[in-house]
Amino acid sequence: MRRLLTFLAAGVPLAAAMCLPVSASADNRGSASAPFTCSTVSVKAPAGTEVESVTVTRQAGGTVNGTGILGGSVSGVPAYCEVTVTLTHPGDDDHAKVRTWLPAQGWNGRFQALGGAAYAAGDNGVGLGTAVKNGYAVATTDAGVGDVLDTHWALNGEGQVDSALLKNFADRSQHEMALVGKQVVDEVYGKAASYSYWNGCSTGGRQGYMEAQRHPDDFDGILADAPAVNWDEFEVATLWPQVVMNEAKNRPSACEFNAFDQAALKACDQLDGVGDGLVSDPERCTFDPRRLIGTKVVCAGEEETITAADAAVVRRIWDGPRTTSGKRLWYGLPVGADFTSLAGDAPFPVPAAWVASWVKKQPSFDTSKLTYDRFTQLFRQSQAEYDKVIGTDDPDLSAFRKSGGKLLTYHGQADQLIPTRGTVDYRERIERKLGGSHRVDDFYRLFLAPGTAHCALKDKVDDLAALTKWVEQGKAPETLSASLTDAYGRTLTRDLCRYPLVSHYKGQGDPADADSFRCVPSRRH
Repeated sequence: MRRLLTFLAAGVPLAAAMCLPVSASADNRGSASAPFTCSTVSVKAPAGTEVESVTVTRQAGGTVNGTGILGGSVSGVPAYCEVTVTLTHPGDDDHAKVRTWLPAQGWNGRFQALGGAAYAAGDNGVGLGTAVKNGYAVATTDAGVGDVLDTHWALNGEGQVDSALLKNFADRSQHEMALVGKQVVDEVYGKAASYSYWNGCSTGGRQGYMEAQRHPDDFDGILADAPAVNWDEFEVATLWPQVVMNEAKNRPSACEFNAFDQAALKACDQLDGVGDGLVSDPERCTFDPRRLIGTKVVCAGEEETITAADAAVVRRIWDGPRTTSGKRLWYGLPVGADFTSLAGDAPFPVPAAWVASWVKKQPSFDTSKLTYDRFTQLFRQSQAEYDKVIGTDDPDLSAFRKSGGKLLTYHGQADQLIPTRGTVDYRERIERKLGGSHRVDDFYRLFLAPGTAHCALKDKVDDLAALTKWVEQGKAPETLSASLTDAYGRTLTRDLCRYPLVSHYKGQGDPADADSFRCVPSRRH
């Protein structure tokens, strides 16, 4: 459970303390002189909703403790006005809360909206407090659902999928939060925000992409990291390691899985020109797990031998889901990503809940005993029933481009929960739809982070600063400065390269220093 909480905590929206561009911050200061009203707020209900209640509270600030499983805290939060608006959709019996926090002094003129993690639609308080600390007026919504692993809302009293709450979670509530949050900013400060931003990772990343696809005018800039797009596909696909081990009747230990990871790193580390503990272009890594057959490894003090059956399991997990006839269904675990979450003793809770509650409509359904045939059936069923609802994979971003919006994403190349290749696949589909990479780069840039796990760059990358500079100064980021951790636990600085470029060693200089690398075209392109 501790491991699960660590991974999910990484999915908290990345509203961490960022060094914003000096000119961007300065240009929007002075808003404190505008009238500040934290007493009563009038909210016009977005189309299709009714406002059930509005509460306004002055908060002294200080330390904000996060709620739910993720927990966490942020200190030094200045005084702020908290406005909570509860919306309902007549006939749906839902109650979605929109929380907006507004700093009493030092507002930077910007509005920021925060996404969620796993099955939580919004922030647990830590992201809100951090955004206020950085001068933002900030909002989030719970969409009327629950915490990160709370799926009690999936089915209604008749055992059918609660389509209203699923619609809230998938799309509707984020858009309504954007409308309400901006209204609240206008009411409290007496003026509209100069710029509006979306900020999220994982589920929050998916929500950001959905905003770009369906509500292109909501935000000037969207920061959507490790996005859970292709939801209907990858959620089922991430049960694949369990299916492989079930069918093989072989479950390698965590120690044995680690041996394969280390062997792949050793084989592919030099692809970027230097042994730096990172695989900068995993898709070029052609390490064959069968090379480890017969190797002795020491696990928990006992010597074990890697078998052909172990290698076969790893090959299938890396290769990804296929039908029994060999047709690819989705992408596998990236080479170098930790096996523990998806190939552990039990199925990972998030995909297990999706299949049990939404696909099978049986919350008690046991996903630990799936066969290849049954897996394929569930994969196809999830696609058929939910792609249009929560797939979040429409490549037509022409309206977002026309609106002048900017979309920025990083995705870890060792993401153990959401296959990185799914995001790359989506980016390539947009290119085909909109006329090539150069046209897409004008408004959407993707950065892949070597050796980086799911949402693991919290506080370690300048993505929000880069986005504000792009939106407000027209300076598109060529790279993102990041602090990475290599396979040996060492901290390295890297300039993440704009896709499809990859990082390559210049031939001299300290491999731990970003200046020793440059971005070059991948040999795959």
